[in-house]
Amino acid sequence: QVQLVESGGGLVQAGGSLRLSCAASGIIFSIYTMGWYRQAPGKQREMVATRTPRNNTNYAASVKGRFTISRDNAKNTVYLQMSSLKPEDTAVYFCNAEWKFGAHGTDYWGQGTQVTVSS
Repeated sequence: QVQLVESGGGLVQAGGSLRLSCAASGIIFSIYTMGWYRQAPGKQREMVATRTPRNNTNYAASVKGRFTISRDNAKNTVYLQMSSLKPEDTAVYFCNAEWKFGAHGTDYWGQGTQVTVSS
């Protein structure tokens, strides 16, 4: 059974920092692209950051330079270090694991963790 379990969310003041963690089980972690997505109330879910098995990264323009995604394959864990947080970063943050091979693929989602940034 695949599980992605996020932790590290909470309430922080604008300008502060948080680190999210996502522990994965039930998958061959090292072959998956790991990502963080977020969904604010009334908005669609959006990509925040992804990191491929070869450590290529992609960031949303709104977080570039403030957020850093990293992964520890030995611990089957992906992290999102968030700095200089803004109220507009308030959202539920979801961990994603995606594997693609040609036309085949699969992905999994965590249950989400709330991040609230106060002004």
